[in-house]
Amino acid sequence: MGGGGANIVASNRRRTLAGPSGWAGLLANGRIFAIAVFASLGGFSLIFQPQGVFSGVLGMYSFKQRMASAVDKSGTKGWLVSILELGAWLGVLFTGYLADRLSRKYTIVLAVIIFCIGVVVQTAAFAPSSIFGVSDSAELAPPEVRGSLVALQQLAITFGIMISFWIDYGTNYIGGTGSTQHEAAWRVPLALQLVPAIILGIGILFMPFSPRWLVNNGRDDEALQVLSRARRLPPDSDLVQIEFLEIKAQYLFEQETSAIKFPGLQDGSRKSNFKLGFYDYLSLLRYRPLLYRVAVGSLTMFFQQWTGVNAILYYAPSIFQDLGLTGTTNSLLATGVVGIVMFLATIPAVIWVDKVGRKPVLISGAFIMAACHMIVAILTGLYHDSWDTHVAAGWVACVFVWIFAIAFGYSWGPCAWILVAEIWPLSVRGKGVSIAASSNWMNNFIVGQVTPSMLDHIGFGTFVFFGAFSLLGGLFIWFFVPETKGLTLEEMDEIFGSAGMAAGEQERFLAIEKRIGLDAYNDPDRDRISPDHSDMRKHDMSEKV
Repeated sequence: MGGGGANIVASNRRRTLAGPSGWAGLLANGRIFAIAVFASLGGFSLIFQPQGVFSGVLGMYSFKQRMASAVDKSGTKGWLVSILELGAWLGVLFTGYLADRLSRKYTIVLAVIIFCIGVVVQTAAFAPSSIFGVSDSAELAPPEVRGSLVALQQLAITFGIMISFWIDYGTNYIGGTGSTQHEAAWRVPLALQLVPAIILGIGILFMPFSPRWLVNNGRDDEALQVLSRARRLPPDSDLVQIEFLEIKAQYLFEQETSAIKFPGLQDGSRKSNFKLGFYDYLSLLRYRPLLYRVAVGSLTMFFQQWTGVNAILYYAPSIFQDLGLTGTTNSLLATGVVGIVMFLATIPAVIWVDKVGRKPVLISGAFIMAACHMIVAILTGLYHDSWDTHVAAGWVACVFVWIFAIAFGYSWGPCAWILVAEIWPLSVRGKGVSIAASSNWMNNFIVGQVTPSMLDHIGFGTFVFFGAFSLLGGLFIWFFVPETKGLTLEEMDEIFGSAGMAAGEQERFLAIEKRIGLDAYNDPDRDRISPDHSDMRKHDMSEKV
């Protein structure tokens, strides 16, 4: 058994009926591809584009004049930027509950409304307090895409970063780049965040509800119709029925697991539901093999942020100016290159990561990033007072910042999320991923907050610091994290020290599948090659993250 826990024989039949998978499958089903592209606007507008926009805005002359009380001090500058991540962390805490109660669809609508309010307040800001007040706490929007479209979501994120960097570069010329610069230079890029967000908010109203959410709320007939329209097949077709019954089996399995673990909390009251959620999280800390997975997930996200990637993304213009690029225009141009190379590096990563494996990708990326940090630190330490007479050294330092962005783009950007999504047993997968996501955003917040002070007070030591953590991240993956590519759930249990856990869960899962009739769709060719387990896990995880 592998992947999402469904009957492999029936899953083989489903995959045979469905045709090609991955990118070929997307292009073969125009409706699913259109939904996927549209849903990826969540990654483009609600997750990382604000980071890219604010990076360039911070260095604009008119913004620094208007917000001098905040940007002239490293401490308040850090808060001005990192409040975005604090809002994201708070959003993560509410996402699961809101998505279950309101549906993924209406949770995204709510997120868009809050996001737009924050953008309007930022755009109209006349003092730093306006930006501090609301910021982008709309990061609670769940990045929900179907199936293996995790790759498309990751591309949307890096594409959003790239576009926002170049928007900043263009608007920097409004009114000139010096004392004549108009405030529209920074208000326009902030306001442009509204465009994809509004398109997403209005368009999502015409999108179907998640079949999983419909099943979880007892609306089986609607779920069947959604699957039927998505596949362009009648509801009674074998493919639609198999997909529907797999979703139904997963829901019944989660309900049965809850009843077995907490029989006294099944009355459906708010108090009992709260306790169920609390005890589910507590079980992750009390059972050593699950605690090991919590450590792997949380520390992977910890090291992802302490590679310094968001220090680069947030403060790239300032960093490039510190490396000898004079003028805001040149530093924004160099920042735009960061966006391009990171986007391009993500493309091969999302295509080939399942063939290469997680560990080689993460370890190589970490060591390359560590080397880049150390080289930049050495050059900065030697020439920080004389960049004007060592122009070549300054450009070499800039090139290594770009190489750093490439290394992150192909490794820790996409692969860290894949790793933390696939290490969990079925019964605690949602809770486990939420802990890892929380670790990501909290560490993101801390990095954004402390980086300006580090650059001011320890200078090139900032790069030594992030280089050391990049190296430690690579060593952590090397020595403490097992390779998870292509492993079944049982094999995952063995390497994490909980052998038998998945086997017991699979027995219950198979009993549920037989009870609801999924075994009636078994593939007549029982010797057919099983599907790629890592693909199945990634397919199942896109809604869970």
